[in-house]
Amino acid sequence: MSQPDPAYRLAGVRSRIAAAAAADKRAAASVTLIAVSKTFGAEHIQPVLEAGQRAFGENRVQEAKAKWPALRQRHPDVELHLIGSLQSNKAKEAVLLFDAIHTIDRPKIAVAVAEEMAKQGRRLQLFIEVNTGGEPQKAGVLPKEAPNLLRLCREELKLEIAGLMCIPPIEEAPAIHFAFLAKLASELGLGSLSMGMSADFETAIQFGATHVRVGSEIFGPRQ
Repeated sequence: MSQPDPAYRLAGVRSRIAAAAAADKRAAASVTLIAVSKTFGAEHIQPVLEAGQRAFGENRVQEAKAKWPALRQRHPDVELHLIGSLQSNKAKEAVLLFDAIHTIDRPKIAVAVAEEMAKQGRRLQLFIEVNTGGEPQKAGVLPKEAPNLLRLCREELKLEIAGLMCIPPIEEAPAIHFAFLAKLASELGLGSLSMGMSADFETAIQFGATHVRVGSEIFGPRQ
């Protein structure tokens, strides 16, 4: 049996976001849906663009560089979000290509992004990624170090930080991590929360997510 097309899946995800937001007494428009198009080619992305989706997420700078410039020529109002780890040697290309970076997770990256934004005269939406589970193999600043990283960004680098991002540990209930991230953001005076993916975006919305990153629920399973 053939899979539903991406535009049909997108409509279903939008409906679920609206319902989750309404249950939390929020407008659906208070949640930005980021369609995660990593590993999918232009032929998969085009139907989603045609259905009106404009915010997309990619994990790798090189992959985004290979497919998005041509797509953006046809759809110049696309907003591109980097949701994968950033290496400092890719900061120049990332600032040139993306409109938002969700993975500021250490001083070296913050400095590289600040320098490139100044050189290129660009202002990106920026999130600090927090390793809420303290997983050694995972990117993200440890929660206890988040205030210092935010202070560096704000005071020394003059970066505007929109909010916090997290990817909960696979084996733990995501709600615990979403609640923790929301509390930390509130303590730090940050209004945006990038949290929730295909399996748990409705839960994330209950805890105040402003940006949800949904891939397989829109594009189908990855190869």
